[in-house]
Amino acid sequence: MRYDHKVIEQKWQKHWASRDAYRTPVKPQKKFYCLDMFPYPSGVGLHVGHPRGYVATDVVSRFKRAQGFDVLHPMGWDSFGLPAENYAIKTGIHPATTTEQSIRRFKWQLQSMGLSYDWEREITTSNPDYYRWTQWLFLKLYEHGLAYQKKAPVNWCPSCKTVLANEQVTQGKCERCGTMVIQRHLKQWFFKITEYAEELLASLDNLDWPEPIKVMQRNWIGKSVGATIQFAVKEHGFTVDVFTTRPETLYGVTYLVLAPEHSLVKNLITKNQRTLVECYQQEIKTHSERDRQMNAKTGVFTGAFALHPLTQVKLPIWIADYVLPHYGSGAVMAVPAHDKRDWEFAQKYRLPIKFVVETSNEREVYTEPGKLINSPLWKGLHSERDFKQIIQTLEEQKIGLSDTRFRLRDWLVSRQRYWGTPIPIIYCGACGVCPVPEADLVVGLPHDVDFKPTGESPLTRSKEFQSVRCPKCQGKARRETDTLDTFVDSSWYFLRFVNPRLAEAAFRKSEILSWLPADLYVGGAEHAVLHLLYARFITKALDDILNLNLREPFKKLKNVGLILAQDGQKMSKSRGNVVNPDDVILKFGADTLRCYEMFLGPFEESMPWSADSVIGLRRWLERIWKLQDKVVEVGGYSPLNVNEVVKKVSNDIEHFKFNTAISELMILTSDLKRQMEISRQAYKTLVILLSPFAPHLAEELWQSLGSKSLIVHATWPKISETARMRVITLPVVIDGKLRTTLTLNPNLAEEAVVDLALKDANAKKHLEGKKIVRKIYVPNKILNFLTGKQS
Repeated sequence: MRYDHKVIEQKWQKHWASRDAYRTPVKPQKKFYCLDMFPYPSGVGLHVGHPRGYVATDVVSRFKRAQGFDVLHPMGWDSFGLPAENYAIKTGIHPATTTEQSIRRFKWQLQSMGLSYDWEREITTSNPDYYRWTQWLFLKLYEHGLAYQKKAPVNWCPSCKTVLANEQVTQGKCERCGTMVIQRHLKQWFFKITEYAEELLASLDNLDWPEPIKVMQRNWIGKSVGATIQFAVKEHGFTVDVFTTRPETLYGVTYLVLAPEHSLVKNLITKNQRTLVECYQQEIKTHSERDRQMNAKTGVFTGAFALHPLTQVKLPIWIADYVLPHYGSGAVMAVPAHDKRDWEFAQKYRLPIKFVVETSNEREVYTEPGKLINSPLWKGLHSERDFKQIIQTLEEQKIGLSDTRFRLRDWLVSRQRYWGTPIPIIYCGACGVCPVPEADLVVGLPHDVDFKPTGESPLTRSKEFQSVRCPKCQGKARRETDTLDTFVDSSWYFLRFVNPRLAEAAFRKSEILSWLPADLYVGGAEHAVLHLLYARFITKALDDILNLNLREPFKKLKNVGLILAQDGQKMSKSRGNVVNPDDVILKFGADTLRCYEMFLGPFEESMPWSADSVIGLRRWLERIWKLQDKVVEVGGYSPLNVNEVVKKVSNDIEHFKFNTAISELMILTSDLKRQMEISRQAYKTLVILLSPFAPHLAEELWQSLGSKSLIVHATWPKISETARMRVITLPVVIDGKLRTTLTLNPNLAEEAVVDLALKDANAKKHLEGKKIVRKIYVPNKILNFLTGKQS
């Protein structure tokens, strides 16, 4: 029989579904929670780059089941947010409709790959049964002071017509559409992620995550250790607090700079400078943070002076674009001799420059550590080595305190878009801001709204949605019309997967204790400071609120490399270089696609697609299929190194070295192919080792071997530490030419070695019609046959 992948794959996919083969045990005895970053369902469906991570988690899940683990391997849809909404705007069809269509398409594609998801646990974030609990999460954070509202300068994307969190702005541009972001002042909702900055940073050390991801999170959290120093403004009777990581350069301060938005500016401006300062403040409102950081420094003198806390010298107070209101304290003690930005500013406005760290060239800025000079209190000290002593001196002088600041800002969660979770807040003229009572959830998203973005929340155009009674006084009130950032939906979904049909709560604590944290999480590195950071924060917050005994959501993280087009470019519809997995499956089979994606190269690296290489993987599977013709019930060849093969494949799967695991199986296949007959046990072992990679083919072969149960329930071969038999590769030469090699026990007697050689298919082919006139065997080195014609 030929290997007909279409018949085989459809047959077993239907059989697995009807037998509920991947149902998750309710109470795990030996748990393994294997999770993918669930996708945004878009109208175009998957290309061949998307399944690489999904196939990898499927390989691991099948491997763990065979090892006796109770596996939770779910899938769902991150279906709220801009990707789905923008597609709906483009097509003119309501996002509820386009999202449902996209989910059906995605699900069909994933099922056609034979992925072993427990589809009974499927979740969709745009389903009221799910986002009811996202609203509950908001209320819990609000109740505990971790959700709050304030008016603040925010990142506004003119194209998407919505606010963006800092993490969603890349080099001053919207990470979704690439449009330059501008600043607007709006009243917005925030989550207090900064409350957990220290723990988010410290607990990274204990995670089995890729180091680059941990570095990105450390940099984003941005812990800075230094001191806060007070500069008195005597004529106004207050002080300007300045946070600095370079307190040792205090004697080098020649002026102060405040952010134009700093709250003290209005009290500092002198009458002569007021018009100039206020015009400059208006101008800065139109500049993005990136512009303010990257462009030439500009500023305006306020007319006011502060006193140097050590020398009492008068220091001019400026405002400038390069100082941002939310970094440090929004104020800078300018040390132009030892800071590049201050140096540029001082040069431009001809402000004094004073060196306090020793350098051989005082004609250019010096930012390195060194011996302190021109600093009476710290004469002869070293800026880096004596850092603690310097801060201690400031505290003794009562002009400064040791301080730690973070770059991390609170998470801005308000969005002025339609397709998202409505924020469960009501505004009452008499009672103010009122959270929606939990008993009144879900606050449903109305479907009769013009969802096209205009700059204001589309829900403001629904009078029926807005009109509501105050939950406190029952008077007339209105609902909040902003929706939540889609990253709120995905910040807790891994908890819902544990019991997605639970109606009375988001989750049960007992079930969270049974399954969390996820043992393996796989997805792209692009979410390093978005989803991954938010999920960690929400986990810690819920643990503090509900005592879940869970501080981190994901124990082990693996990032998947991109699959590029054959031209080495990123696959995109506009380039016309997209490869559709449906076409590959139709022509070569899902098992071929799965094996090829795992064989491409190291899992974390980006690799180009190769149509020729796909054919090679198909041919390898066909060779395995044909091997069943050589299987014998009694006797037959069994590789002596099979224990080492099992060990290598097992170890490679554990460490995500899928390409070398398949390479090992190819070597085993070649070894078996050379034999005239192979033992049933040897073939059975090959089939089990193959099953995580090519489950349909393996299931078909498993049944052909007479099994009464599914291979998805089979036990993984045991690795015997006591059976570590050393093997050698022996070349077999016939009439001076290498014709084959044998893998064998080095202690075998010559007769046994010759017998194995004579049964080898390649050797037998080259000995056919010839008479062996002489055998030369050098133990563990070579076996040589000399032949003559048959008489």
